Amino acid sequence: MLDALEVFTTVVVGVMVGVEFSVAFVINRILGALPDDAGQLGRSHGGRMLGAVMPFWYIGSVVLCAAWAVAGRSHEGTGLVVGGAALLVVSVVMSLLVLVPINNRSKTWTVENRPADWREQSNRWDRWHYLRVAVLVGALTLLVAALA
Repeated sequence: MLDALEVFTTVVVGVMVGVEFSVAFVINRILGALPDDAGQLGRSHGGRMLGAVMPFWYIGSVVLCAAWAVAGRSHEGTGLVVGGAALLVVSVVMSLLVLVPINNRSKTWTVENRPADWREQSNRWDRWHYLRVAVLVGALTLLVAALA
């Protein structure tokens, strides 16, 4: 049963990291290259769509890591799992303090109502998101190492 939990947790976290990596290095670049206001509208839509799913995914990932750490507390690699869980908690805190407030504003923006500094706010979100992706990659790395 522990093996199944380890694999399931790693897959759930891995797919989440892949989605966030894709947002940072693929999706936002595509949206940024679109003409006129299409990129901003696409980011708003993405913020609404992913903003509805990601809280459950992030918290679920932390819970799965905690379950893995508790269930495997007598196994080698538990410290790595705890480290991975701690990095996931850091990513949640970063999200709540910086990224979610920006996202909550930007997901309501249209061409008619966006603020004058919308690009600066989007760029700030991007910079913090790059840092969050690095933290998430670190967490996934620790979880994969715990499997070895």
